Amino acid sequence: MHAFLVSAAAFIVLIGIMVVVHELGHFIVAKLCRVRVEAFSVGFGPRLFGFKYGETDYKVCLLPVGGFVKMTGESPEQNLETPGKPVFQRVLESDLSREMGAAPAADLGTSDDPGAFTSHPRWQRMLIGVAGPAANFILALLLMVFYFGWINEVASVQVKNTTIEWVTPGSAAALAKLEPGDVLQQFDGVSNPDWDQVYTHIKVNANQWVPVTVERGGQTLLLSLHIPASAKSDDFDLSDAGILPELLSGPIPVQTVDPDTPAERAGLHAGDMIEAIDGHPFHNVTTLLAYMQTGQGKPLTLTVLRKGATLTLDATPTKLDSGWKLGFVVATPPSHSQPLPLGQAITKAIGFCKDNSTLVLEFLKHLFTHRVSVSQIQGPVGIARMAGEAAEMRGWYPKFDLSAEVSLQLGILNLLPFPILDGGLILFLIIESVLRHDINLVIKERIYQAAFVVLMMFMVFIIFSDVSKLPMFTHIKP
Repeated sequence: MHAFLVSAAAFIVLIGIMVVVHELGHFIVAKLCRVRVEAFSVGFGPRLFGFKYGETDYKVCLLPVGGFVKMTGESPEQNLETPGKPVFQRVLESDLSREMGAAPAADLGTSDDPGAFTSHPRWQRMLIGVAGPAANFILALLLMVFYFGWINEVASVQVKNTTIEWVTPGSAAALAKLEPGDVLQQFDGVSNPDWDQVYTHIKVNANQWVPVTVERGGQTLLLSLHIPASAKSDDFDLSDAGILPELLSGPIPVQTVDPDTPAERAGLHAGDMIEAIDGHPFHNVTTLLAYMQTGQGKPLTLTVLRKGATLTLDATPTKLDSGWKLGFVVATPPSHSQPLPLGQAITKAIGFCKDNSTLVLEFLKHLFTHRVSVSQIQGPVGIARMAGEAAEMRGWYPKFDLSAEVSLQLGILNLLPFPILDGGLILFLIIESVLRHDINLVIKERIYQAAFVVLMMFMVFIIFSDVSKLPMFTHIKP
């Protein structure tokens, strides 16, 4: 229940902010073009409170997810091409209004009303349509500029390059001839990638071969890695491909040792520093866990640093919970805030937005070429789960990272040339500009109706896919 409440609250805040900023973009440009805006709403449904300033009613409504902009000229026909309010939002609002007994909006004529949206030149309507996605791009950039310029959490002890700490025997990485100590110089065309970039490129290349260039002992090697088909799943980890990254330097710090466990019987103490396991200099407890799973209970030799002295301990892992473990808690690596100068923060934020935007476009390309499955798309339930997890993670980066990514994705997806999206509106306006006359209203209405049905079917599928991925419906290995 706690996880559900956290996810629900985080989802409402996240999506609420993203959609309101999107609508604010439409609102600002509409005002600049002198389109009459009758209402700017945060939320949907019955009005709770607000105020009227000039010609616009600024209000907060009952349902807190999202918002909308209402412009003069929103008769049922004209509503088909008004940006700032996707069809599913308009339907939701109008249905709720009818259920609550609200009077329907007046059918305002627009042919001689200079303030109506449809009375303005097509280029202005295009600007209004583009303004929503543009606001999402700007928000993502500002979020990351703020993070890098005022927060920028970094591990006190960190590895500067992308080094492989361990390769699981028999894994995809092992078959690709990757070895511990290899430094990734290129991965799927990305030069000097970080581990986030490696992970994201693995996710969009499930069951595909990707080129990998590594530096090993002063030599440059060109290899090819086959990405496992399991990369499509939400819980896929780099270790599932057999890659254990070196994320930290130094030994593994022991915070506490659980009683009556292999660690206690071996003589491990709180405060010990594990420098090596069977001679392998592991720095991350995740690598140690993967190594023990491969050994399936095989006895280990631990090289431990204790108060300046080096000790050798023998321990035999036992099956605890869902895997082979020793029974100690690792200390959280120390971190500190290291804000970047404003220029560097802007450069890094631009790089973040560029990389993530490119990744979204690459994913869409792979989706249309059937290289990835539609089931990999995250819907409302999936986004809520990620928002809840980010909210409970230590530090600020997971929260800023997810917010910026969702904002970028919202902006890009709204620019797709699909009817009822902003991109669809822009496409229609471009076609009408070329033809020099409006598309027949009946034809346009039929296109939007068909698009609405397709979108609703798609959303039902995505939500069903999201729900089927919940832990209660998935098989958890013992």
